[in-house]
Amino acid sequence: MYDETEADTRAERIDPVLANAGWGKNGSKVRREVICPGRIRSGGTRGKGLSADYILIHKGQKLAVLEAKRAGVSHRNGVGQAKDYATRLGARYAYASNGLNWYQIDMVSGAEGEMKLPFPSPDELWERTFADRNEWRERFGAVDFETDGGKWELRYYQHKAINAALEALAKGDHRILLTLATGTGKTSIAFQIAWKLFHAKWNLSGEPVRRPRILFLADRNILADQAYNAFSAFPNDAVTRIDPGTIRKNHGKPPKNASLFFTIFQTYITGEGQPVYTQYPPDFFDFIVIDECHRGGAKDESEWRQVLEYFEPAAQLGLTATPKRKHNADTYAYFGEPVYTYALRDGIEDGFLTPFKVRQMASTIDEYVYDGSDEVIAGDIEEGEAFAEGDFNTRIVIEERELSRVKEFMRQIDQRQKTLVFCATQDHAAMVRDLINQVKESSNPNYCHRVTAEDGAVGEQHLRDFQDNEKTIPTILTTSQKLSTGVDARNVRHIVLMRPIRSMIEFKQIIGRGTRTYEGKDFFTIWDFVKAHENFNDPEWDGEPLAPEPSAEPRTPPTGPQPEPDEPHEPDDGADNIPREKVVVKLSDGSVRNISYIAATTYWSPEGKPISAAEFLERLFGDLKGIVADEDQLRAVWSDPDNRERFLDQLSDRGYDQDRLEDIRSLVDAVDSDLFDVLSYILFMHEPITRHERADIVRAGGMTEADNEIKDLLLSILKAYEARGESELATKKLGTFLTARYGSVSEGKSKLGGLNTVKNAFRDMQVTLYSN
Repeated sequence: MYDETEADTRAERIDPVLANAGWGKNGSKVRREVICPGRIRSGGTRGKGLSADYILIHKGQKLAVLEAKRAGVSHRNGVGQAKDYATRLGARYAYASNGLNWYQIDMVSGAEGEMKLPFPSPDELWERTFADRNEWRERFGAVDFETDGGKWELRYYQHKAINAALEALAKGDHRILLTLATGTGKTSIAFQIAWKLFHAKWNLSGEPVRRPRILFLADRNILADQAYNAFSAFPNDAVTRIDPGTIRKNHGKPPKNASLFFTIFQTYITGEGQPVYTQYPPDFFDFIVIDECHRGGAKDESEWRQVLEYFEPAAQLGLTATPKRKHNADTYAYFGEPVYTYALRDGIEDGFLTPFKVRQMASTIDEYVYDGSDEVIAGDIEEGEAFAEGDFNTRIVIEERELSRVKEFMRQIDQRQKTLVFCATQDHAAMVRDLINQVKESSNPNYCHRVTAEDGAVGEQHLRDFQDNEKTIPTILTTSQKLSTGVDARNVRHIVLMRPIRSMIEFKQIIGRGTRTYEGKDFFTIWDFVKAHENFNDPEWDGEPLAPEPSAEPRTPPTGPQPEPDEPHEPDDGADNIPREKVVVKLSDGSVRNISYIAATTYWSPEGKPISAAEFLERLFGDLKGIVADEDQLRAVWSDPDNRERFLDQLSDRGYDQDRLEDIRSLVDAVDSDLFDVLSYILFMHEPITRHERADIVRAGGMTEADNEIKDLLLSILKAYEARGESELATKKLGTFLTARYGSVSEGKSKLGGLNTVKNAFRDMQVTLYSN
């Protein structure tokens, strides 16, 4: 028993028990599942992922989790994991077993204890989970998810969201809300729900006598297009668009002979003689999906609300990325509390979304006071008149100021990486586009384009090209409002904020433009010229849905009425509401020369909260003290390349990956020092020395016993260490050095007297390198 591996225990003890209970037969499934891949870290690495040993699935529901341990250890060792996994997956039961003993937890009632075999069958576990029998739940469970022949699988939170919505429908709920962070696949979730409804023949009659008629409503063509394309697995004759072209082809009448209909509110509320939507009977649609519902018909004052009220008999599903706040309280009042929520913080920690950095870009011209020294090109301005961030490009235009900002971020970014720039108005977006094209390194005239409402079909084509990950042009898009939502571009590496973002809803949506994962994309950067990072100071910026905040003491600045998408928002310039001509100022040469920038990086705690540089170092100090007892231990660990690698893995598990450790070098002003010296400074206040100084110690007398051939190899390794840091001293790099110098590892071993001789010299050099 004590010689068994966990794989042996599973194959010989646990698998037969499950098979005897009927699992894996008659449609039930037993699966090992990767729950999440782990947080994305620098260098293409990830944090610790989670995998469940057994997921027991019946009728489309994950009923139980079973965590296995080898027979030689206690079965209780798996209880904690089983509970964690069951909570994540939404399973009713959690089990732990070593093949000899079994432990059961009911995650709903809290009852738990030792369990005797036989193990419950799929039907028994189903009956225990769902004591209230429901025909539609059974019908939904009989329809398999559409996975394109098993080419892809639903993520755990998508599975939970789909089943939560279907369960609500099965119980007769007609207003359903799902709140999931941008980039987590809300369209895929809507597709799977529609797939189940379609094949189960769910409809408002309550009887499976016909397939449902499902309407997908969005407020932008690109969202409707993306959804329409995502539903390609349905039969061609089941899917249609309600758009001007289709209506014209149908002699002025909207299509009715389909099961799935896709449209936008703007099309639906217009029409010749009568709105398009009124040409359908109120009970025509069985199910309506409202994408980005916080922007659309759920708002009390929205003219689109009449569409949802007209189709009141239909079951309506709202999809949003925004937790409840006072700014979107109407959404929650209309739909009720969400049946499932998956936050941005969860997506980043699980590794399904890309983490981000915020670069706070403060400058000497964030505000402007006219003193008479600059030239007024247009408009009226008085000496001493002051302008704040919200006034620029709405009340006053200073092109030199915008040029300085463009030059600043273009100087710091990799200009080959895809970037979105958010501007104050459509005119401002045009100006910034032109300035970017004037300072760019690329020779391509299509490097940067504007995409706003004014750009029409041409802009839509630029957006499609930008979204195509195979294309590198256009590389940068400027916009005002249009691209804050619905841009499914996976490889966005930079988001530049050149207008204030006072709405938490919009702030989260804009951040969502960069969170989609892409190969080689370890993080994305938000370049914040407008203090938008202050939104992170709201303690609930990414928390669970909250009751709307009291209006008397708001924690975030009030936003007021929000402009319609794509339209520039001009200020109210007085009681008479007469538009005032924008002031255009040309800065004097002296004013231009005096513009300067200070950049700072915001650091993020494992809890997903912003912390200052001082707090970041304080947290690192505390974590280090939990790993390293004293200076001698740190030196001993660091001098051995294998122990050093394990130590760095420990730091990484605590949230200090390679990228953050590089930031720490900068924070303590030791970019040319070994990380050992940086950590010694933080823990023991030893003044750091440079890598060059450490290498000189070795060169001065640390290789006296090495023969000339090995000495030359070590000197070349030291040179690489000085240039690129302690990563060059990893054991795995030794083979690279041997291959580079001798053509192959085997040839290097032959020249140097064997691999052990080389490894010992490599290690001895490092002991000397870190000896003081």
